[in-house]
Amino acid sequence: MKQFETVTHIAASPATVFDLSLDVDLHAASMAGSGERIVGGVSTGRMTLGDSVTWEARHFGVRWRMTSRISAYEQPASFVDEQVAGPFKRWHHTHRFAPDGRGGTVMRDVIEFAAPFGLLGAGVERVALDRYMRKLIEARNVHVKQCAEALAQAS
Repeated sequence: MKQFETVTHIAASPATVFDLSLDVDLHAASMAGSGERIVGGVSTGRMTLGDSVTWEARHFGVRWRMTSRISAYEQPASFVDEQVAGPFKRWHHTHRFAPDGRGGTVMRDVIEFAAPFGLLGAGVERVALDRYMRKLIEARNVHVKQCAEALAQAS
């Protein structure tokens, strides 16, 4: 199993960043490069505790589906999404939002994942999947940051 953490500083309140991070429309827009789209569950707007969504996307030239559920929710400090069906043996994504002391937010993402297929999957994790997943999360976070900061400036 692999784990990594990303930290993103955002000039918007934790409540704003929390809400945007749960918005499936924003997520779909941030993943447009992989053709990610909603095929089940919450189809628009913001998710909350117990909600699930099924995504379909193309990664590494393969089309896949993943259903994730919001399994923990403490507005506006944190939430967790976990895979309930999909390509990973395990997917657990903790989102944390803390005030930065200047009116902004420190957003931390802690991702734990495991590929299926035993030793073969573990090799894929080391060689390609860890770096690939980190880049996807970082790209998503750039999109969240841009949207949150634009919203904060407009208010």
